[in-house]
Amino acid sequence: MTQPSETVKSGNHGTQSATESRSFRAWWREARHIYTRKPVIAISLLGFGAGLPFLLVFSTLTAWLRDAEVERTTIGFFAWIGMTYSIKVFWAPVVDRLRLPLLGRTMGQRRSWILLGQLGIAAGLVWMSMLDPHTDLWWIAAAALLVAFSSSTQDVALDAFRIESVDDSLQGAMSASYIFGYRVALLFSGAGALYLADWYSWSWAYLGMASLMAVAVLTILWSDEPKHLNAEQRERADADLIDRLFGRPMHLLQRPPWQRWLLGAVICPILEFFQRNGWFALLILTFIAVFRLSDITMGVMANPFYLDLGYSKSDIARIAKMFGFIMTIGGSALCGVLVVKWGLYRPLLLGAILVAVTNLLFALLAITYDGSRPPLSWLVLVISADNLSGGIAATAFVAYLSSLANKSYTATQYALFSSLMTLPGKFISGFSGWVVDGWGYTHFFFTAAALGIPAILLVLVLIRKQSQLPTINSTDIK
Repeated sequence: MTQPSETVKSGNHGTQSATESRSFRAWWREARHIYTRKPVIAISLLGFGAGLPFLLVFSTLTAWLRDAEVERTTIGFFAWIGMTYSIKVFWAPVVDRLRLPLLGRTMGQRRSWILLGQLGIAAGLVWMSMLDPHTDLWWIAAAALLVAFSSSTQDVALDAFRIESVDDSLQGAMSASYIFGYRVALLFSGAGALYLADWYSWSWAYLGMASLMAVAVLTILWSDEPKHLNAEQRERADADLIDRLFGRPMHLLQRPPWQRWLLGAVICPILEFFQRNGWFALLILTFIAVFRLSDITMGVMANPFYLDLGYSKSDIARIAKMFGFIMTIGGSALCGVLVVKWGLYRPLLLGAILVAVTNLLFALLAITYDGSRPPLSWLVLVISADNLSGGIAATAFVAYLSSLANKSYTATQYALFSSLMTLPGKFISGFSGWVVDGWGYTHFFFTAAALGIPAILLVLVLIRKQSQLPTINSTDIK
């Protein structure tokens, strides 16, 4: 006979299970509602178009050149093409303010520039498919530069499009969807292009990648132009900002057109950011610069570490592609929901902590299996943890940067933020091999983990100061 106490326990357990089941169903409905909105779906497909050209002017291109027996020194010079992505801030004001003559009137400011960038990417890839590295190396460099320039220009307009399409509460979901599309594109332009080159030829590989840009082109034609200030409203906002900063009327609207454009497109985005945040803006910029130090520094030595442990290239490719991709997308999707439920700062803190902690897993792997090949399950664990934390951190960080940009200066301000977030990490990562050669992998991964501490501390400062900061939501558009 069942005891009363057991009945109570069984009843409580059943009630708890039913509650958990309802909670999961509610969470799933909420996630499905978030990720099936038109702007969220569109940004994932546009993210595909943004990610597709990236490897085609980097590792995939270098594989093509090496397969054609081009000298390694010459191949190394092609890395300079990638600097285009780091200096896009210099022409971001043009993308932000200049209205394209024909496309701008029919499609709007953001969509027209995105379409122009997409067409430039497709044209550059088709051009590359028609060239031979043995005889047309300089022309391949020119075509790759066209692809990189068009891609970085598309990025400037696409970042503004993504930020302006929804309010801050959905920026996490937009970031997750964008990263999903971007990561899928990397699979196509990385492994997919190599398979096509192996089965057919490099010309067919690049022509096939050019045809895939049709996905992004059709998406931008289907998308809606986000609301943003028109030229007259922007000039008035610029004039008001200048007047407030100088404490007296500066009559900006009466100045020559070139002065109005220079002040409005180049100077005002920076002045507005500091005027809105005060000297705390310096702390925010410092946080942007250090947030990805740990992640970028560790990433340079990850593959050499796997190889030195004795894993085969097939092991690394299979596990990194399969588990890494799944865990990155899972982390991004989870973070998108967390941003909606918790806001920006707690997911940001979670991502910063996880990135630093996963570097300690690499250090543990180096200590435990120094000189011997670890079980394959260890590689699965480490890569899964690294990509899960990376997905959470990247999505939260992109959402945070998006919230910082004022919608009067979206493209220019976000281009400044995105350039700043990678340059310090790229510089410091250049010393990663020196640290490994001098002190070994264990010390290197401990150092990489320590580089994540400033980001964690600064997130805590941002959380503490959040209530004291001016509202970071973008300017309301009437």
